[in-house]
Amino acid sequence: MSLTILVIDDMADVRLSANFLLSNQNYNVLEADSVLRALDVIKENKVDLILLDMNYSSDTTSGQEGLNFLTKLAKFDITTPVIAMTGWSSIDLAVKAMQQGASDFIEKPWDNQRLLQIIKQQIQVTDLKQQNRRLRQHQQVKTTETLVWQSKAMTKLMAEIHRIAKTDATILLTGENGTGKSSIATYIHQLSTRSQQSMVTVNMGAIPESLFESELFGHKKGAFTDAKETRIGRFEMANEGTLFLDEIANIPLAQQAKLLRVLESNEYEMVGSSITEHTNVRLISASNASFDQLIQQEKFRADLFYRLNTIEIHIPSLRERTEDILPLAKHFVEKHAQRYGQSSLTLADDVAEKLKSYDWPGNIRELSHVIERAVLFADDNIITSQSITLKKRVGQNSDSKMPFMTLEQAEQQLLLQALKKTDGLTVEAAELLGISKSAIYRRMEKYDIKN
Repeated sequence: MSLTILVIDDMADVRLSANFLLSNQNYNVLEADSVLRALDVIKENKVDLILLDMNYSSDTTSGQEGLNFLTKLAKFDITTPVIAMTGWSSIDLAVKAMQQGASDFIEKPWDNQRLLQIIKQQIQVTDLKQQNRRLRQHQQVKTTETLVWQSKAMTKLMAEIHRIAKTDATILLTGENGTGKSSIATYIHQLSTRSQQSMVTVNMGAIPESLFESELFGHKKGAFTDAKETRIGRFEMANEGTLFLDEIANIPLAQQAKLLRVLESNEYEMVGSSITEHTNVRLISASNASFDQLIQQEKFRADLFYRLNTIEIHIPSLRERTEDILPLAKHFVEKHAQRYGQSSLTLADDVAEKLKSYDWPGNIRELSHVIERAVLFADDNIITSQSITLKKRVGQNSDSKMPFMTLEQAEQQLLLQALKKTDGLTVEAAELLGISKSAIYRRMEKYDIKN
């Protein structure tokens, strides 16, 4: 589908010349002999770009009619890019037009190649802006989180979070798998002064090293073999908002200096570009790894760690906040019942003791999965202790043999054990299990295991 360009000029020969040039480039051209007529054309047609003459027969020097038109576009919230044109060489008028919302400026008589180049650039910029808006809207939908707690440990933690959320301090979230680090990050964003902007989440462990810069900083078209179009990176996506880097300890050592530079200077370059871009994000990162150990092993830069942990928040495990188990269980009953179209589900009296006596190695995530299964198999709107299926751990049987379980359960438990043994380092866990990096991520996604 060809793009539509509106040419606004009171000179018929100018409109004809523009129409001939642009039609030969497969643009659909509309014409208007006045700014008044142009507003009607815009209301009736989808216009992708406007060529606007600044001077008309009633006033051939000041450009006021063109400036008034730009003001009206802004008033009507019309974001179509405008290229201003004038036959009078006036830097002052060009500046005024740009201040009023024009995207670029060209003098008449124009150079055909120059005009086509400006049009192409403005259309590309508009496409990127639209892509960015879509991505922001997509992320914004996800930035809602409800936390449930009543334990002293979480009450103290939440008080700390409320104190720091409205600052722009860089935060590092630590804790075991499944403790809710991503939920806490989202909650901090919701409380922050940036809550109306996007929150962009990146799983650092899932980004191939070869695509690290492209994912974070974006790339220009043709920057590498598969770069078929210009794409913005996560820092630009999250600009003015919050960037959450999950599994931060999995960044390859060779790439850590590139992240450090952005955190220190707020500057970066898109892959394939020499133009320095600037970013303004609030950074939150998370990991369950031991950074002291990683730094000693020279697998993580100490200077990057100090940039990440201006404030470090440790999320307690579920066994450290047993008072929250029952409130969380009730919350998940309501959540999953709504998801599966069930109503009025309640927990039987004997459920509480069974839930509290379990040590929850998978923490909140495991509790959610257990309750989800119980909701699916609930009878008579009551979830009984028989509906609660908890995994037996090695050593619980009297004969000290591994308890019987399905292959999927065994695979899931092995994944959790390997991640725990490697302090959450996914690549090392894959090596421990004798599988590839891509294979472990497929299995983690399959079982919804997140660090």
